[in-house]
Amino acid sequence: MVRMKHKLTKKSDVYKIEDGKITKTKRFCPKCGPGVFMADHGSRVHCGRCGYTEFVVKAKPEKEEAPQAESPKEKAEKPKKKKSKG
Repeated sequence: MVRMKHKLTKKSDVYKIEDGKITKTKRFCPKCGPGVFMADHGSRVHCGRCGYTEFVVKAKPEKEEAPQAESPKEKAEKPKKKKSKG
C-alpha cells in the first residue's frame, strides 16, 4: 500500500500581519494545546491530530412574536360576539 503524502501548511496561511502585529487566522486545539491548529471545514472545526471536532452553529434570524394564547380567565371576562345569520 502506498502511504499518503501530507501537504505542509504555509505560515502565511496561518498568520496575518495587521498594523505591524502578528495575528493567527486559525484556532488552536483545546485538547492538544498551542501549536496544533484546527482545520476549518465551514460547518465544523476539526483537529487532525486528536480528532476533536466543534460544530459551528449559525444563528437563526429572529422571528416575529407569535400571538400568545389567552388564559381561561381572560376568555371568561371578554364578552362573546353574537353570530349573525344571513
